[in-house]
Amino acid sequence: MNRLWIVLLCGLLPALSGCGALVVGGAAAGGYYVGQDERTAGEISRDATITSTINTRYVRDREVKAMDINVDTYRGVVTLYGSVSSRRSAERAVEIARSVKGVKQVNSKLTVIDGQG
Repeated sequence: MNRLWIVLLCGLLPALSGCGALVVGGAAAGGYYVGQDERTAGEISRDATITSTINTRYVRDREVKAMDINVDTYRGVVTLYGSVSSRRSAERAVEIARSVKGVKQVNSKLTVIDGQG
């Protein structure tokens, strides 16, 4: 019963933040990892909230294209993956991620495809 509750919680948190469409895949994967992850249910929930908050802020930001960036969070450490059009966009993505409560560190694996910004 506890595992079902955790899976539902991981699936509902992103939807409640107003960014459910962007993290549907992540929420589904989150349910899978609950049984195989070393993190506690609380850590998984906090990480899901961090990821969802970052994605929501990306959607609202004019410099960052949210669909170009994949956000992964593990125990408060955020890793950003994807391709962006300028160095400024990459810097802004990192800046936004760092500003989210609970983030301990941000690792950028972003690639600038334009190379001019």
